[in-house]
Amino acid sequence: MVQETIRVYARLKPLGRRQQAGIYSVDDEKSLPSLEIIVPHDLADGFINNKRESYKFKFHKIFDQEAKQDVVFDNIAKPVAECVLAGYNGTIFAYGQTGSGKTFTITGGAEHYNDRGIIPRTLSFIFDQLQKDSSKVYTTHVSYLEIYNECGYDLLDPRHDASRLEDLPKVTIIEDSDQNIHLKNLSLHQATSEEEALNLLFLGDTNRMIAETPMNQASTRSHCIFTIHISSKEPGSATLRRSKLHLVDLAGSERIAKTGLGGHLLTEAKYINLSLHYLEQVIIALAEKNRSHIPYRNSMMTSVLRDSLGGNCMTTMIATLSIDKRNIDESISTCRFAQRVALIKNEAVLNEEIDPRLMIVQLKKEIQELKDELALVTGKQRTSELSQEELLQLDESIELFLKDNDPDSTLDVGADMRKIKYCFIRLKQLLNHSKASDKKQLLQHISEEKDANEAEKEELKKMKELLQQRNNEINILINMIKKEKKKARDALFQLNTASAGSTVLEQSLSINLNESRSPFSCSSLKEAKDFGSSFHRSSFLCRKPGEKMSLGCQEAFEVFKQDHADSITIEDHKQLLKQRFAEAKCLGEKLNEEKDRINHLKGAITQRHIQRAALAVSSPSEELNKLDPVEEKLRRQIEEGKQSYKTMFNHLKGLKIEIEHLQLLMEKAKMKLQKDFEVWWSEEATNLQQEKPEMVNSSNTATTYPQFIKSSQHLSTNSFSETSRVSPKEDTVEKRNSIAPSNPTSEIRTPSTSSVPLTGDSQADADILAFIKARQNILQKKGLGNK
Repeated sequence: MVQETIRVYARLKPLGRRQQAGIYSVDDEKSLPSLEIIVPHDLADGFINNKRESYKFKFHKIFDQEAKQDVVFDNIAKPVAECVLAGYNGTIFAYGQTGSGKTFTITGGAEHYNDRGIIPRTLSFIFDQLQKDSSKVYTTHVSYLEIYNECGYDLLDPRHDASRLEDLPKVTIIEDSDQNIHLKNLSLHQATSEEEALNLLFLGDTNRMIAETPMNQASTRSHCIFTIHISSKEPGSATLRRSKLHLVDLAGSERIAKTGLGGHLLTEAKYINLSLHYLEQVIIALAEKNRSHIPYRNSMMTSVLRDSLGGNCMTTMIATLSIDKRNIDESISTCRFAQRVALIKNEAVLNEEIDPRLMIVQLKKEIQELKDELALVTGKQRTSELSQEELLQLDESIELFLKDNDPDSTLDVGADMRKIKYCFIRLKQLLNHSKASDKKQLLQHISEEKDANEAEKEELKKMKELLQQRNNEINILINMIKKEKKKARDALFQLNTASAGSTVLEQSLSINLNESRSPFSCSSLKEAKDFGSSFHRSSFLCRKPGEKMSLGCQEAFEVFKQDHADSITIEDHKQLLKQRFAEAKCLGEKLNEEKDRINHLKGAITQRHIQRAALAVSSPSEELNKLDPVEEKLRRQIEEGKQSYKTMFNHLKGLKIEIEHLQLLMEKAKMKLQKDFEVWWSEEATNLQQEKPEMVNSSNTATTYPQFIKSSQHLSTNSFSETSRVSPKEDTVEKRNSIAPSNPTSEIRTPSTSSVPLTGDSQADADILAFIKARQNILQKKGLGNK
């Protein structure tokens, strides 16, 4: 890569007969020659003119009025042409006002042979060099583009003579994804000799737009770009070099007011100045360091010359100056533009690429050689596909690899890329198959869950209908019990006020009175007891496993659990589980330590290989080919570590199975304990219903069992446990004592002692509390209350 600024040269046009020379001086003594232009003050009418008088500009070289065409070519175009032959892109363009000598410098004059310009001399130099260099094969093409009124035309189009300019196809710009410029409708003509190239140049010059202006009799009214494309390649090499040389002749840069043009020529001058204005904007943007956007797309000329300005190109500018006193201001403007161009840096890169056709031939040859070499080593010719036996062996290897639980196991299929690709394809198929089966199972599971949910909904609907029917029956029974209970209370109240006899007589009278006045009460109460007990039992057993128990039920469960045989088993299982969990945790830590140690030993072996390889490079000897005892020791340690790792891993698997078995046993014991408690609790509720039939007085019988749990929260754990553990015989005695106390009148009136009659939930709570207190008193009399 060559990085340098654009080279800027200045050429002064000789003066004509009637032209008056301006004041200037050329200084060639320094490293960079300088041109000084002096503008004398105008003191007309006595006014003082404070404008600048001296202007000084630096160029790489300044060609004075006596400079010949061959000198200009040798200093400007010849170095660029040599770089183009070497594979770099190049550009030479002339800039200046109309009549300053741009076309003469680029193309040359037609009167004398020595007046040839840069283009014909460059073509002659290039073809001479191509004939001298026989080590490469060169191909040369030529194109000639004209930009007239901001539209592109092909000057080498054979239809130029027979058609109008408006009817010719226009050259358009196409930009690819890499921001490379391609010109559509621009023909590329091959030139095998200097004569063919010059003929193409003369054909294009005859088709250029030329008109007479006040400043020049044959003024070019367009920008022209003559491009030479060169491609070179060494015989047998795949590297191809492509380069191009742009030779640009710009139109005049003078101000429109100074030309005195009008009509069609004025329109041409406007387009010329507009395109040069866009060129100056690009030059200014490239000269600024922090500028991110360069306006190349503003005009066609700047788009075509994108590589020449700040890109991959070696660019040279020739500033043509007319040192006539009338044109001194235009010359100063041209020099200022040249100074801005000199600040631009280009990065020229050698344009090399690989010839695809030759590369394909070389690769095919290399593949065939490699196949022959492989067949020579293996003893058999390798085909593009695997045999059936090899496929079966690979399937077995893949199956064994997937079944192996060792994390360090590998799938070794050798260095055959066919086998490696087949293994990857097979593994991908197995993975997709497992995903599809998992998805199918998931869909099946979802459908089963839907069916189960629908069945549960149907069953729940039936249970709700049955529950509503039972609720209706219970309400009917409760109303009947309330009526009979009210009749019995009225009879007892009348009997107490009328009789003052003995306790035995009152007891018999009250019993007879109850039997005579309420013949339906016994049967109705018995039916209510049976129905209430069955309802409570069913409601308790229908409780969901995840449903939270009440506080009283939890206290009763804790007391029941203490003396149950399965609680000891559960505690033993808990202790054993803790021990097994601790062993598994310790074993897991040891496994991690062993794995880290194996990885450390592997790293030590790798480090040992690197050290031995470095030692073999620095000081090769026969001893390095022997076995390394240190490496053998490390490998033995790795094998021992792997054996220990497998042993501990198997032990850990056994612990895992044992832990899962213990957890299953604990779960079964807990379920059995909970089931036994539910059976015992439902039996206690049934017994309580038989002893206290008034509990069914509640208007909402479905909530009786939760009320019992709520009322039992106020009892202590000891009293509840003692009451629940009474034998069946004692339980019958307690029933008799509670039903027939020594003072029946006061005992029977207990539910109605409050000033307001209890109904609903409060009535049931009071009855249950009175029943439990009576059982506590009986136990205390028997000597069991202190336990």
